[in-house]
Amino acid sequence: MNIKNIIETDLKKVFEKYGYDKNLASVVFSNREGCDFQCNSAFNIAKSVGKNPFEIASAIAEELKGSKFYDIEACHPAFINFRITNFAFSSQANQLLEDENFGIEKNGISKNVLMDYGGANVAKELHIGHLRSPIIGESLRRLYILLGDKVISDTHLGDWGLQMGLNIAQLEDEGVLEFYFGRSSEKIDITMEMLNQAYPKASARKKIDEDFRKRAEDYTLYVQQHKQPYYDIYAIMKDLSIKRIKENYDKLGAHFDYWYGESDAMPYVNQAVQIFKDKNLAKSSQGALIVDVAIEGENIATDKKDENGNVLYKNPMPPVILQKSNGGDIYHTTEIATILMRNKMFDLDKIVYITDNRQAQHFKQVFRACKMAGISPENQELLHIEFGTMNGKDGKPFKTRNGEMLKLEDIINSVKDKAAQKLKDNGIENNEELALDIGMAAMKFGDLSNTISKDYVFDIDKFLSFEGKTGPYIQYTVARINSILSKANDEKTGEIIVSTDEERKIIMNIIKLNSSYKVCYKENSLNSLCEAVYDVASAFSTFYNNTKILTEEDEIKKQSYLSLCRLVKKYITKSLYVLGINTPEKM
Repeated sequence: MNIKNIIETDLKKVFEKYGYDKNLASVVFSNREGCDFQCNSAFNIAKSVGKNPFEIASAIAEELKGSKFYDIEACHPAFINFRITNFAFSSQANQLLEDENFGIEKNGISKNVLMDYGGANVAKELHIGHLRSPIIGESLRRLYILLGDKVISDTHLGDWGLQMGLNIAQLEDEGVLEFYFGRSSEKIDITMEMLNQAYPKASARKKIDEDFRKRAEDYTLYVQQHKQPYYDIYAIMKDLSIKRIKENYDKLGAHFDYWYGESDAMPYVNQAVQIFKDKNLAKSSQGALIVDVAIEGENIATDKKDENGNVLYKNPMPPVILQKSNGGDIYHTTEIATILMRNKMFDLDKIVYITDNRQAQHFKQVFRACKMAGISPENQELLHIEFGTMNGKDGKPFKTRNGEMLKLEDIINSVKDKAAQKLKDNGIENNEELALDIGMAAMKFGDLSNTISKDYVFDIDKFLSFEGKTGPYIQYTVARINSILSKANDEKTGEIIVSTDEERKIIMNIIKLNSSYKVCYKENSLNSLCEAVYDVASAFSTFYNNTKILTEEDEIKKQSYLSLCRLVKKYITKSLYVLGINTPEKM
């Protein structure tokens, strides 16, 4: 049973009877008093047939009166309002309680999707800029799977860039690599702490020391050519980094089927470059090999304006650089080679990249190049989901007091510690697993409740509140239900009998919750789901505060209340899972 489908099916029959376009036989959720759904199609019908829209709405409403599922009324100027009956809500609720598929309608066509949402760089400490990608990506992965897609997830490590050469050059200057270069018999073990200290120093040096930068670029090329000892040093750095990256991603609950990196795409680079050459798409420019991806007449708007307030434009889309003048591969090349590799390994309908919005132009260039060369088939969708910046309370990008980027590990530990203090204030101590679950819920819900493409303020104290629109509040709703069911001693529950406005609101919000998944899928943003699951939790809280569930003397009512509790728990838990949030048994 699906209440919305029942209404629309009935509407189609009436529309066909009157010769109206049956595609207009649709309803939407309504915020009007005493109305659950509304049909606004009478306005469009009136235009096409030249009649008064209210008369059309009234005639349609008259045809549908007497349903046991809804009461119907035509309201000025031409709305057709539906109020769902308690019988229909009860029937829907009991079906949803038993439905293993949660009453969620899957997509009509299942797609093979590869999601790239790790973005971690080897030999560099993960920082706050690496937080949103695994949070957003993991939730979208779960959403796509829920709606029927087959999803492959890949972290796509940045393990082939200049940071390799920079670290090797810095560690060499610090005397750490003497053994590897055959200059000493004493071997100093490279550690992750060494890499964390070496990279910031090297990154700063390259800006002021041209010789150092040139040496780092040469060392990067040597790594790419598998030249020793540079490649062996690189392999050690990579193994150390991946171990640390996995530890942090595990705490975030991010799942990856593959841990491929840019290095894995290297065997496909020459093949990709040759494709562009064979199709006469590549040309030489100042010693480099480039592909022109600009569209004729295209100009790119900037955020600047002239003195008259007119938007200023910059040059057309820059070309894709396939190879540098020294023969080294760059970011464009490995990205293109990665798409070639993925299409040779998998049959993909869609490839999704989830990164910050600063990479928007990069992916436009790469996608255009791949389509021009046929590396991405014509019917394959290449999608870049851009996310905004996570800012501090001052509205500026989150950084430490000395201006450095916060380490991801420090953020996770800080959130966990704040959650532990919150639990301690509530009388729960020494439960690190629970503190991590609550901390992650606060952080993830605080992130995902915003439109993904927008910047947002990271306010962990606000996010950790057990009241209001927060992850812990929704977790606490489930914990509260668990307590109720535990006190009921697993008492047998009966059918849900909806009789009050509070119960109606719970069921209606669950119906809206189910519909939010499709909205999130279409928009590639989880904020609608966050809003919907909060509304369910809020509606239950009102019901809980006004209802004596365990002490209800009427046994039929009591069993109905307990079943309603199970229903709410089922749908909140599922929603939190999609958001990547665990639901603790107790809080």
